[in-house]
Amino acid sequence: MTPFGERLRELRRERGISQKKMAEDIGVSAAYLSALEHGRRSPPTWPMVQKIIGYFNIIWDEADELQQLAALSHPRVTVDTAGMPQKATALANLLAHNIGRLSREELDDLYSALNRMLKTRI
Repeated sequence: MTPFGERLRELRRERGISQKKMAEDIGVSAAYLSALEHGRRSPPTWPMVQKIIGYFNIIWDEADELQQLAALSHPRVTVDTAGMPQKATALANLLAHNIGRLSREELDDLYSALNRMLKTRI
């Protein structure tokens, strides 16, 4: 499941809306909505994210969060390290080969540490 898919499911369940009903209401198939929630589809397009934001009638920070989650939710990531130091390639490969073995807690810790590191360089 992707971050966007997880949040979409939360929004839907909080409001007691079935996948089938939501799919009908926004003009997509229930299969598409299910695949979006489970991370078996590429992230939704910007217009689709806007349609979902409108459907749930969310605004401001919550709408921004949903847009950011969509941007972070590609289920098959490619990291191009061509022309970068060898450590960049080694890091990308290390993560690619081991990410499935990390616990949720380890993933949270790694994500938080990297996020803190990157924010200090802005």
